[in-house]
Amino acid sequence: MGYDLNRFQGDVDEELVCAICNGVLEDPLQAPNCEHAFCKNCIQEWISRQPTCPVDRQHITSGQLRPVPRILRNLLSRLSINCDNAQHGCTSMLKLDTLARHLEECEFNPKRPLPCESGCGLIVPKDELKDHNCIKDLRGLVLQQQQKLMEFQQDLTEQRINTNELKKELQLLKDFMRAMKISNPTMRAIADAMERDEVVRWSNTLTRARVTRWGGMISTPDERLQRMIKRVLSEIGCPSHIIDDLMENCHERRWPPGLCALETRQNNRRQYENYVCKRVPGKQAVLVLACDNAHMSEDMMVEPGLVMIFAHGIE
Repeated sequence: MGYDLNRFQGDVDEELVCAICNGVLEDPLQAPNCEHAFCKNCIQEWISRQPTCPVDRQHITSGQLRPVPRILRNLLSRLSINCDNAQHGCTSMLKLDTLARHLEECEFNPKRPLPCESGCGLIVPKDELKDHNCIKDLRGLVLQQQQKLMEFQQDLTEQRINTNELKKELQLLKDFMRAMKISNPTMRAIADAMERDEVVRWSNTLTRARVTRWGGMISTPDERLQRMIKRVLSEIGCPSHIIDDLMENCHERRWPPGLCALETRQNNRRQYENYVCKRVPGKQAVLVLACDNAHMSEDMMVEPGLVMIFAHGIE
Protein backbone atom coordinates (compact mmCIF):
# COMPACT_ATOMS: atom_id res chain seq x y z
CA MET A 1 0.00 0.00 0.00
CA GLY A 2 1.17 3.52 -0.85
CA TYR A 3 1.31 6.61 1.35
CA ASP A 4 -1.96 8.46 1.97
CA LEU A 5 -2.12 11.55 -0.27
CA ASN A 6 -3.47 13.64 2.61
CA ARG A 7 -0.16 13.29 4.44
CA PHE A 8 1.76 15.31 1.83
CA GLN A 9 2.39 19.03 1.71
CA GLY A 10 1.28 20.54 -1.59
CA ASP A 11 0.13 18.81 -4.74
CA VAL A 12 1.54 15.45 -5.80
CA ASP A 13 2.14 14.72 -9.49
CA GLU A 14 -0.14 11.94 -10.76
CA GLU A 15 2.91 10.09 -12.11
CA LEU A 16 3.86 9.50 -8.46
CA VAL A 17 0.52 7.92 -7.56
CA CYS A 18 -0.11 4.16 -7.64
CA ALA A 19 -3.04 3.28 -9.93
CA ILE A 20 -3.97 0.35 -7.70
CA CYS A 21 -4.18 1.89 -4.20
CA ASN A 22 -4.31 5.59 -5.23
CA GLY A 23 -1.59 6.38 -2.71
CA VAL A 24 1.87 7.85 -3.31
CA LEU A 25 4.24 5.14 -4.55
CA GLU A 26 5.97 3.06 -1.86
CA ASP A 27 8.94 0.86 -2.92
CA PRO A 28 7.84 1.32 -6.54
CA LEU A 29 8.30 -1.14 -9.40
CA GLN A 30 7.37 -0.66 -13.05
CA ALA A 31 6.11 -2.83 -15.91
CA PRO A 32 8.78 -3.65 -18.54
CA ASN A 33 7.13 -2.28 -21.69
CA CYS A 34 4.50 0.31 -20.77
CA GLU A 35 6.61 1.51 -17.78
CA HIS A 36 3.57 2.11 -15.55
CA ALA A 37 4.71 2.30 -11.92
CA PHE A 38 3.01 0.78 -8.86
CA CYS A 39 3.74 0.12 -5.20
CA LYS A 40 5.74 -3.09 -4.84
CA ASN A 41 3.19 -4.85 -2.61
CA CYS A 42 0.24 -3.64 -4.71
CA ILE A 43 1.54 -4.88 -8.06
CA GLN A 44 2.78 -8.20 -6.70
CA GLU A 45 -0.58 -8.93 -5.11
CA TRP A 46 -2.34 -7.87 -8.34
CA ILE A 47 -0.16 -10.12 -10.53
CA SER A 48 -0.74 -13.08 -8.20
CA ARG A 49 -4.43 -12.85 -9.20
CA GLN A 50 -4.09 -11.76 -12.85
CA PRO A 51 -0.76 -11.35 -14.73
CA THR A 52 -1.60 -8.10 -16.52
CA CYS A 53 -0.79 -4.41 -16.14
CA PRO A 54 -3.65 -2.77 -14.17
CA VAL A 55 -3.59 0.24 -16.53
CA ASP A 56 -3.36 -1.12 -20.09
CA ARG A 57 -3.83 -4.89 -19.48
CA GLN A 58 -0.55 -5.90 -21.14
CA HIS A 59 0.69 -9.31 -20.01
CA ILE A 60 3.37 -9.14 -17.31
CA THR A 61 4.82 -11.50 -14.71
CA SER A 62 6.38 -10.81 -11.35
CA GLY A 63 9.82 -11.67 -12.72
CA GLN A 64 9.53 -8.96 -15.39
CA LEU A 65 9.00 -6.11 -12.92
CA ARG A 66 11.98 -3.77 -12.51
CA PRO A 67 12.96 -0.76 -10.38
CA VAL A 68 11.70 2.65 -11.49
CA PRO A 69 14.19 5.14 -13.02
CA ARG A 70 16.34 7.25 -10.72
CA ILE A 71 14.56 10.48 -11.77
CA LEU A 72 11.27 9.07 -10.45
CA ARG A 73 12.94 7.99 -7.20
CA ASN A 74 14.42 11.49 -6.83
CA LEU A 75 10.99 13.11 -7.31
CA LEU A 76 9.54 10.85 -4.62
CA SER A 77 12.37 11.56 -2.18
CA ARG A 78 11.75 15.33 -2.41
CA LEU A 79 8.09 15.12 -1.40
CA SER A 80 7.28 16.47 2.08
CA ILE A 81 5.25 14.14 4.29
CA ASN A 82 4.05 14.29 7.89
CA CYS A 83 5.24 11.77 10.49
CA ASP A 84 3.42 8.46 11.01
CA ASN A 85 3.05 9.57 14.62
CA ALA A 86 1.17 12.79 13.84
CA GLN A 87 -1.88 11.46 15.67
CA HIS A 88 0.32 11.02 18.76
CA GLY A 89 1.53 14.62 18.68
CA CYS A 90 4.48 14.75 16.24
CA THR A 91 4.30 17.90 14.07
CA SER A 92 7.37 17.16 11.89
CA MET A 93 7.21 17.54 8.10
CA LEU A 94 9.94 15.49 6.45
CA LYS A 95 11.36 14.65 3.08
CA LEU A 96 10.09 11.20 2.14
CA ASP A 97 13.58 9.72 1.97
CA THR A 98 14.26 10.72 5.62
CA LEU A 99 10.98 9.35 7.01
CA ALA A 100 12.28 5.90 7.97
CA ARG A 101 15.26 7.32 9.88
CA HIS A 102 13.02 9.83 11.69
CA LEU A 103 10.57 7.10 12.77
CA GLU A 104 13.38 5.19 14.50
CA GLU A 105 14.04 8.18 16.76
CA CYS A 106 10.66 9.93 16.92
CA GLU A 107 9.83 10.62 20.58
CA PHE A 108 6.11 10.37 19.79
CA ASN A 109 6.44 6.81 18.45
CA PRO A 110 4.32 4.66 20.81
CA LYS A 111 6.49 1.63 19.97
CA ARG A 112 9.77 3.42 20.57
CA PRO A 113 11.94 1.11 22.75
CA LEU A 114 12.80 2.62 26.13
CA PRO A 115 14.72 1.21 29.10
CA CYS A 116 12.74 0.41 32.24
CA GLU A 117 13.55 2.97 34.94
CA SER A 118 12.45 0.70 37.79
CA GLY A 119 15.72 -1.20 37.80
CA CYS A 120 15.19 -4.40 35.76
CA GLY A 121 17.01 -3.01 32.71
CA LEU A 122 14.59 -4.45 30.14
CA ILE A 123 13.88 -2.52 26.95
CA VAL A 124 10.11 -2.01 26.63
CA PRO A 125 7.94 -0.30 23.95
CA LYS A 126 6.89 3.16 25.14
CA ASP A 127 3.15 2.38 25.14
CA GLU A 128 3.73 -0.75 27.27
CA LEU A 129 5.81 0.92 29.99
CA LYS A 130 2.79 1.81 32.13
CA ASP A 131 1.74 -1.84 32.34
CA HIS A 132 5.29 -3.19 32.64
CA ASN A 133 5.90 -5.48 35.63
CA CYS A 134 9.60 -6.11 36.21
CA ILE A 135 9.25 -9.44 38.02
CA LYS A 136 6.61 -10.81 35.66
CA ASP A 137 8.45 -9.79 32.49
CA LEU A 138 11.82 -10.99 33.77
CA ARG A 139 10.27 -14.34 34.65
CA GLY A 140 8.79 -14.52 31.15
CA LEU A 141 12.21 -13.68 29.66
CA VAL A 142 13.86 -16.42 31.72
CA LEU A 143 11.24 -18.94 30.58
CA GLN A 144 11.82 -17.94 26.95
CA GLN A 145 15.57 -18.41 27.33
CA GLN A 146 15.06 -21.77 29.03
CA GLN A 147 12.81 -22.87 26.19
CA LYS A 148 15.40 -21.76 23.61
CA LEU A 149 18.10 -23.61 25.55
CA MET A 150 16.01 -26.80 25.61
CA GLU A 151 15.38 -26.51 21.86
CA PHE A 152 19.09 -25.92 21.26
CA GLN A 153 20.04 -28.95 23.37
CA GLN A 154 17.49 -31.06 21.50
CA ASP A 155 18.87 -29.91 18.15
CA LEU A 156 22.41 -30.61 19.36
CA THR A 157 21.44 -34.11 20.45
CA GLU A 158 19.82 -34.79 17.08
CA GLN A 159 22.91 -33.50 15.27
CA ARG A 160 25.14 -35.74 17.36
CA ILE A 161 22.92 -38.74 16.56
CA ASN A 162 23.02 -37.88 12.86
CA THR A 163 26.79 -37.39 13.00
CA ASN A 164 27.27 -40.75 14.69
CA GLU A 165 25.06 -42.44 12.09
CA LEU A 166 27.06 -40.83 9.29
CA LYS A 167 30.31 -41.95 10.92
CA LYS A 168 28.99 -45.51 11.13
CA GLU A 169 27.95 -45.45 7.46
CA LEU A 170 31.33 -44.02 6.48
CA GLN A 171 33.13 -46.71 8.44
CA LEU A 172 31.02 -49.41 6.80
CA LEU A 173 31.89 -47.97 3.40
CA LYS A 174 35.60 -47.91 4.30
CA ASP A 175 35.43 -51.50 5.55
CA PHE A 176 33.71 -52.52 2.33
CA MET A 177 36.35 -50.75 0.23
CA ARG A 178 39.14 -52.46 2.18
CA ALA A 179 37.52 -55.85 1.62
CA MET A 180 37.18 -55.15 -2.09
CA LYS A 181 40.72 -53.82 -2.15
CA ILE A 182 42.01 -57.18 -0.93
CA SER A 183 39.96 -59.28 -3.36
CA ASN A 184 39.92 -57.14 -6.51
CA PRO A 185 42.97 -55.41 -8.13
CA THR A 186 40.79 -52.80 -9.84
CA MET A 187 39.01 -51.95 -6.60
CA ARG A 188 42.39 -51.86 -4.89
CA ALA A 189 43.50 -49.04 -7.19
CA ILE A 190 40.22 -47.16 -6.69
CA ALA A 191 40.37 -47.56 -2.91
CA ASP A 192 43.99 -46.41 -2.81
CA ALA A 193 43.11 -43.31 -4.83
CA MET A 194 40.15 -42.53 -2.56
CA GLU A 195 42.33 -42.89 0.54
CA ARG A 196 44.99 -40.61 -0.94
CA ASP A 197 42.36 -38.01 -1.81
CA GLU A 198 40.99 -38.19 1.73
CA VAL A 199 44.45 -37.49 3.18
CA VAL A 200 44.97 -34.54 0.80
CA ARG A 201 41.58 -33.03 1.71
CA TRP A 202 42.35 -33.40 5.40
CA SER A 203 45.79 -31.87 5.01
CA ASN A 204 44.24 -28.84 3.28
CA THR A 205 42.20 -28.13 6.42
CA LEU A 206 45.30 -27.90 8.63
CA THR A 207 47.24 -24.74 9.46
CA ARG A 208 50.78 -24.33 8.20
CA ALA A 209 53.42 -24.40 10.98
CA ARG A 210 57.00 -23.17 11.20
CA VAL A 211 59.69 -24.87 13.25
CA THR A 212 62.14 -22.35 14.72
CA ARG A 213 64.23 -24.78 16.80
CA TRP A 214 64.83 -28.12 15.13
CA GLY A 215 67.20 -28.95 17.98
CA GLY A 216 64.16 -29.22 20.26
CA MET A 217 62.94 -32.35 18.45
CA ILE A 218 62.01 -35.30 20.69
CA SER A 219 63.13 -38.40 18.79
CA THR A 220 61.90 -40.98 21.34
CA PRO A 221 58.59 -39.69 22.77
CA ASP A 222 57.13 -41.72 25.63
CA GLU A 223 53.75 -43.50 25.41
CA ARG A 224 51.90 -40.80 27.37
CA LEU A 225 53.01 -38.13 24.92
CA GLN A 226 52.14 -40.34 21.97
CA ARG A 227 48.63 -41.00 23.32
CA MET A 228 48.11 -37.26 23.77
CA ILE A 229 49.10 -36.49 20.17
CA LYS A 230 47.02 -39.38 18.81
CA ARG A 231 43.94 -38.11 20.65
CA VAL A 232 44.39 -34.65 19.11
CA LEU A 233 44.81 -36.12 15.62
CA SER A 234 41.59 -38.07 16.05
CA GLU A 235 39.77 -34.94 17.24
CA ILE A 236 40.84 -32.93 14.17
CA GLY A 237 39.62 -35.61 11.76
CA CYS A 238 42.74 -37.52 10.83
CA PRO A 239 41.73 -40.30 8.39
CA SER A 240 41.50 -43.52 10.37
CA HIS A 241 43.55 -45.54 7.88
CA ILE A 242 46.70 -43.46 8.49
CA ILE A 243 46.48 -42.44 12.13
CA ASP A 244 48.23 -45.54 13.50
CA ASP A 245 50.99 -45.31 10.88
CA LEU A 246 51.52 -41.63 11.65
CA MET A 247 51.85 -42.34 15.34
CA GLU A 248 54.28 -45.20 14.68
CA ASN A 249 56.32 -42.73 12.64
CA CYS A 250 56.71 -40.31 15.55
CA HIS A 251 59.58 -42.42 16.92
CA GLU A 252 63.05 -42.40 15.37
CA ARG A 253 62.97 -46.19 14.89
CA ARG A 254 60.45 -45.60 12.06
CA TRP A 255 62.05 -42.47 10.61
CA PRO A 256 63.61 -42.49 7.10
CA PRO A 257 67.39 -42.98 6.65
CA GLY A 258 68.10 -39.26 6.69
CA LEU A 259 66.62 -38.89 10.17
CA CYS A 260 67.13 -42.24 11.85
CA ALA A 261 70.23 -41.29 13.85
CA LEU A 262 71.48 -38.19 15.63
CA GLU A 263 74.52 -37.87 13.34
CA THR A 264 72.45 -38.03 10.13
CA ARG A 265 69.93 -35.57 11.56
CA GLN A 266 72.72 -33.12 12.24
CA ASN A 267 74.17 -33.59 8.76
CA ASN A 268 70.77 -33.05 7.13
CA ARG A 269 69.66 -30.12 9.27
CA ARG A 270 69.67 -27.73 6.29
CA GLN A 271 67.07 -29.90 4.55
CA TYR A 272 64.60 -29.45 7.41
CA GLU A 273 63.74 -25.98 6.14
CA ASN A 274 62.30 -27.59 3.00
CA TYR A 275 59.68 -29.55 4.94
CA VAL A 276 56.06 -28.42 4.59
CA CYS A 277 54.80 -28.73 8.16
CA LYS A 278 51.22 -28.65 9.44
CA ARG A 279 50.36 -27.73 13.01
CA VAL A 280 49.01 -30.18 15.57
CA PRO A 281 46.58 -27.83 17.40
CA GLY A 282 47.56 -26.93 20.95
CA LYS A 283 50.72 -29.04 20.95
CA GLN A 284 54.42 -28.53 20.26
CA ALA A 285 54.19 -30.95 17.35
CA VAL A 286 53.90 -30.87 13.57
CA LEU A 287 52.75 -33.20 10.81
CA VAL A 288 55.04 -33.69 7.84
CA LEU A 289 52.74 -35.46 5.40
CA ALA A 290 54.01 -37.21 2.30
CA CYS A 291 51.27 -35.61 0.17
CA ASP A 292 52.67 -32.15 1.06
CA ASN A 293 56.32 -33.11 0.66
CA ALA A 294 56.64 -34.81 -2.71
CA HIS A 295 59.63 -32.50 -3.33
CA MET A 296 61.65 -34.15 -0.53
CA SER A 297 64.04 -37.02 -1.25
CA GLU A 298 63.19 -40.60 -0.24
CA ASP A 299 65.75 -40.61 2.56
CA MET A 300 63.90 -37.69 4.21
CA MET A 301 60.29 -38.91 3.92
CA VAL A 302 58.11 -41.95 4.59
CA GLU A 303 54.47 -42.79 3.85
CA PRO A 304 52.02 -41.51 4.93
CA GLY A 305 54.20 -38.99 6.77
CA LEU A 306 55.90 -38.10 10.04
CA VAL A 307 54.73 -36.76 13.36
CA MET A 308 57.51 -34.63 14.85
CA ILE A 309 57.18 -33.72 18.53
CA PHE A 310 59.20 -30.89 20.05
CA ALA A 311 60.03 -29.58 23.49
CA HIS A 312 59.79 -26.01 22.08
CA GLY A 313 60.16 -24.01 18.88
CA ILE A 314 56.81 -24.29 17.00
CA GLU A 315 55.12 -21.21 15.51
